[in-house]
Amino acid sequence: MNILYLSCHSSLEYDEIKLFRELGHDVFSLQGSYHNSNTPSDPKRPPIEGPVHQQLMDVAAQCSKDDIHPELIEWADVIYIMHIGKWIVNNWSKMKHKVVVWRTIGQSVPQNENELGLFRVEGMKIVRYSPLESGIKGYLGSDAMIRFYKDPDVFGKWEGKDPSVMNVTQSMKKRGLFCGYDIFNEVTAGLDRYVYGPGNDDIDYWGGEKPYEQLVEEYRKHRVYLYTGTYPASYTLNFIEAFMTGIPIVAIGDALAYLGIYDIHAYEVSQIIKNGVNGYVSEDKAELRGYLEKLLQDPELAKKIGDAGRQTAIELFGKENIKTLWKEFYDSI
Repeated sequence: MNILYLSCHSSLEYDEIKLFRELGHDVFSLQGSYHNSNTPSDPKRPPIEGPVHQQLMDVAAQCSKDDIHPELIEWADVIYIMHIGKWIVNNWSKMKHKVVVWRTIGQSVPQNENELGLFRVEGMKIVRYSPLESGIKGYLGSDAMIRFYKDPDVFGKWEGKDPSVMNVTQSMKKRGLFCGYDIFNEVTAGLDRYVYGPGNDDIDYWGGEKPYEQLVEEYRKHRVYLYTGTYPASYTLNFIEAFMTGIPIVAIGDALAYLGIYDIHAYEVSQIIKNGVNGYVSEDKAELRGYLEKLLQDPELAKKIGDAGRQTAIELFGKENIKTLWKEFYDSI
């Protein structure tokens, strides 16, 4: 199939375009980070070898995601929209004769569901990223539930030799409550701690914005990962990466994850983690601190918890399982 891919998240774009091409599909990212996948515009992820669609790129220079050029639409068998509803609203009359897929990424709120209701009735497909999205008011249903994925051959080999706490989040302090910055800052006070990712130069324990290969090494190096979520997401890519690496995770519970800004209770990490088995989870900040200290002081316990977490991560988010689900979805349409 020819897939016209509209992205709003470069890291997910890398994962999905890579997987779709492995499944035999031709993918063109319209003005995304992988517009030319051999030379991506975002340095956080590596290139994806594949065809350079120079003619499509020339056409794309004449339009935008808000107003897709008809030539691009006619090239596509599937038009894949990541999260942004207005790209569907603005282009629907031109592309409704094609298979249009809305891919959720954990940032949907009732407004997103409401604005796309008519297009759902007229045939828009929906691929959900978590089963807990069904609790969103106005939920439009789904044609498939396919989680994000990571490759166990890339994320693994945890050692935990550095007795420190880490987290990977973009602009954590600037986004404040939505990323649990105050929780992370309070719970880790006095500990050796690092936050990685762009936009964190306002944090005095910022570890920098690491290239892809080096970030993989950071997951392997640190002893424990404190996960504070990204409201209203059920889970995030950094959670999967840490979980699959085998670094033990301590995560906030539902009460700390729910901000009350939207009537959404979609946080799934507290269900994925079985306390004391494949990670630790708590509603209480003092308990979170205690779990961190326990793991920092006991490398054998950290390995036991981390190994169990990695096994769960492979079962839920492993590349081969997710690849099978995408194959089944594309075969069905």
